Amino acid sequence: MFKKFSWAHGVALALGLFIAFILFMVFGFTYGQQTSELVSNDYYGDELVYQDVIDAKRNAEKLPEIPTYKELAEGMKITFPAAVTPEDKHVKFELFRTDDANLDVKKEVDLDAGNEILIPKQVISKGSYTLKIKWSHAKKPYQVDYDVLWK
Repeated sequence: MFKKFSWAHGVALALGLFIAFILFMVFGFTYGQQTSELVSNDYYGDELVYQDVIDAKRNAEKLPEIPTYKELAEGMKITFPAAVTPEDKHVKFELFRTDDANLDVKKEVDLDAGNEILIPKQVISKGSYTLKIKWSHAKKPYQVDYDVLWK
């Protein structure tokens, strides 16, 4: 009933398994991947002004205190220390989502009386963000970045 297993059968079986493995890697692996988008639509233009970002981050590193964020039930609260008051209390923030640009949040807002900003939870989706806080003081730019996992 069964033929004897020969080396020709082994080669055919190995070749068949190899082809099945390659097909699985091509079709099965690509469908399981998460979507990812370009970091920027204008990559080269952003690259040219990136030195300004580096300078702003270096300026922020020299400060005695930097703004902090806290995750609350109402949303995300950004608090500026009294020693680090932005010009005209004007601040830009960006919640940058690497896997879906539609979930990015970019705003320019003014600080309240307590030197704070509240980003409401309704505008933040669950997932991983990079929080970029930008401001200026005495005509000098500042920027701090935080990695945030919103739950």
